[in-house]
Amino acid sequence: MHNYIKITVLILMTSITSCTDVIDVEVQEDTTRLVIQASLDWEKGTAGNEQFVKLSTSTNFFETSSSTAITGASVSVINDTSGDEFVFADQNNGMYATSDFVPVLNQSYTLEIVYNGETYTAKETLTPVTDITDLYQGREDGFDDEELELHVEFTDPEDEENYYLFRFQKEGDLLPEFEVGDDEFINGNEIDTWYETEEDEDTDKIEAIQPGDVVTVEMYGVSEAYYNYMDILIDQIGGVGIFSATPVAVKGNCINLTNPDNYAHGYFRVTQVVKGSYTFE
Repeated sequence: MHNYIKITVLILMTSITSCTDVIDVEVQEDTTRLVIQASLDWEKGTAGNEQFVKLSTSTNFFETSSSTAITGASVSVINDTSGDEFVFADQNNGMYATSDFVPVLNQSYTLEIVYNGETYTAKETLTPVTDITDLYQGREDGFDDEELELHVEFTDPEDEENYYLFRFQKEGDLLPEFEVGDDEFINGNEIDTWYETEEDEDTDKIEAIQPGDVVTVEMYGVSEAYYNYMDILIDQIGGVGIFSATPVAVKGNCINLTNPDNYAHGYFRVTQVVKGSYTFE
């Protein structure tokens, strides 16, 4: 009887092993493109003269290359009214820096990058932002009325269209969370928006905010075009569910003047930002 059981198990193991095949999945490869991270953010209360632009190349999903940083490019930003040019010096690690930038609210700026004999350009206007008037905690307005949430209060300016980007990050979390908003139905009012941690889809755990946690918030005044760009990105980062739209390639505002088909990824934004931090009790 014992021998029969052993033989049966051996046959089953052999059957399972023999049915295991290695399948090679062919992954579509995309064109390697320039990736532009050019966020010139002027924090209220600072000079705003120190700014950075990061250049890299895109990679395929399974690429394990240690570095995609681009060096040797020419990077500058031009004030479209005065013609003043701010040159960003190559730091030899993919970063380009200047300490001479002069931020002017509602001023249009043009980014110009020359790389591999091709010229990329983008245009944006430095968008102002209102002040955060209060940060406080609560439990009633979130999706779970038993969990802590952070409230952010501000007053939207009257008689103008305003678009906002919010960046929230709990201390200790690897990545921040982003939200966008506009004043279409709230123009000129005192606004109370809130942030609550969300369920981790990988572990099905809700990592709720606890007393003692510290959350930082950044509120940016952004252009309508950048608002639309981030709205699509945030929606796609959230994943594709049964009722979600199919992800599409999202192009930024950086144009290749030399070869339009060889477009770049990324966005050139120029914003004003206010920052705050709250420790939960």
